[in-house]
Amino acid sequence: MTAPLDDHASGSPAEELPVVAPRLRDLRRRAGLTLETAAGRVGLSPAHLSRLETGRRQPSLPMLLSLARTYATTVSDLLGETAPEREPVFRGAEAASSEAGGWTYWPMGGAGRAMQALRVFVPPHDGQAGLVRVHPGEEWLYVLKGRLRLALGETVQLLDPGDAAHFDSLTPHRIAAASPGGTELLFVHTLMQSGTAGLCLGDGARRGL
Repeated sequence: MTAPLDDHASGSPAEELPVVAPRLRDLRRRAGLTLETAAGRVGLSPAHLSRLETGRRQPSLPMLLSLARTYATTVSDLLGETAPEREPVFRGAEAASSEAGGWTYWPMGGAGRAMQALRVFVPPHDGQAGLVRVHPGEEWLYVLKGRLRLALGETVQLLDPGDAAHFDSLTPHRIAAASPGGTELLFVHTLMQSGTAGLCLGDGARRGL
């Protein structure tokens, strides 16, 4: 049993991502979803989703991923980024970083694709380390710097630079930095629209992970 996403909300209305609020409302309406239906799919209360849509709360990166799946779009689109949809090459030096829930990420793929690619920095001791994620699709990650702690179901793996993981994301999983200086990784996930496509986030301690 998972806890609602609002239990782990982060950020204040005046912080980063000011463009998210109107985008969330527009995308929900375009999808023909009521506030209650959309909130149920994402794992939020209607009141919390309303606060996100009005800018009174800011979503974490896992929340953004969940919302993007629910609205069949990408995190880049939620943030209003305008990278050419079919651009085949993405220059690392030109990628603009964004921060959500303490994580920093750089989009490394185009909008409207079946996969979404990100370069992600996971800080040490971040507030998302205890969140359990469950959602349809697949994930692939590759550690660039530092050490990563990856919990998959009942197993825990420590990944060093050069190590990778590829798994079914319906398997409950947690991602956390295991290095004092944080961890940098490449992250690719499939973009799927489903009635249960929202990330299910809960307290990992209750699962024994």
